[in-house]
Amino acid sequence: MVGQIGYRQGVVLVVAAAVLWSLLGLAIRLMGDAGTWQVLFWRSLGLVPVLFAVLHRRSGGHPLARIRAAGLPGLAGGTGLVFAFAGAIYAIQATTVANAVFLFAAAPLITAVLAWLVLKEPVRPATWIAIAIAALGMFVMVREGLAIGAGAGNVAALLSAAGFAAFTVTLRWGRLSDMLAAVLIGGVMSILIASLAIWLRGESFGLPLRSALIAMAMGAVLLGGGMAIYTAGSRAVPAAEIGILAMAEVMLSPVWVWLVLGEWASAATFAGGSILMVAIAFNALSGMRHRPSLTPG
Repeated sequence: MVGQIGYRQGVVLVVAAAVLWSLLGLAIRLMGDAGTWQVLFWRSLGLVPVLFAVLHRRSGGHPLARIRAAGLPGLAGGTGLVFAFAGAIYAIQATTVANAVFLFAAAPLITAVLAWLVLKEPVRPATWIAIAIAALGMFVMVREGLAIGAGAGNVAALLSAAGFAAFTVTLRWGRLSDMLAAVLIGGVMSILIASLAIWLRGESFGLPLRSALIAMAMGAVLLGGGMAIYTAGSRAVPAAEIGILAMAEVMLSPVWVWLVLGEWASAATFAGGSILMVAIAFNALSGMRHRPSLTPG
């Protein structure tokens, strides 16, 4: 049971989730020339059944009650995830995996700004410093992306980070204790929106069998499985420490594509990404001094 998970087990689960998520970029690369909406459609088809099964177990056989309880915040959060999911896929297809994941990592800092603007949550002085440092790192990466014609990929990566930030803020707004219901809603919405986009663009739903299987495994194992163990582990680990542990995803993502496909990134990407990582680590480490109480989800 989730309630029996201790601190050490929680750390292992959070890191394991980060490792699974770090493989998403490689999986998208291995799908070849599949379109963004096709990847989103098939990946979501793999994601939704897994999340429904986990939610069914955690709710004692009443998953629909959990989904209904998510209400408007769950719907708004699910919408944010559609932007996060679609933006991430396009970004990885349009720029290097390293560049994309470094920009994704800005999500916690974007969350702080959104929560300040929308929910009037106070922002610690250390977080404002981290945001300023992160902005410098993002400028270095985005500037290079514009110079080499990868500007759209950078914009999509930032849109993805903003979408996940919006998802997080809506959970706080609705005071939802279980994020899985909102993620499930986001998965269902992704299927519907991807279907509409494919139909309007006159594209085919069909993919080569290998690509379809990779996409569904991506949703079921990497994204869905990662989300399930992350939500379990995060209940036993302080939020500030999670920010440090989750950096494993950002560090490993470029390594997998380099080992398997020989893809690397420019010096400017790693320079900007390093600045961004320093900002995130600084923010998380400064937060550890406050030792915030653990909250569900």
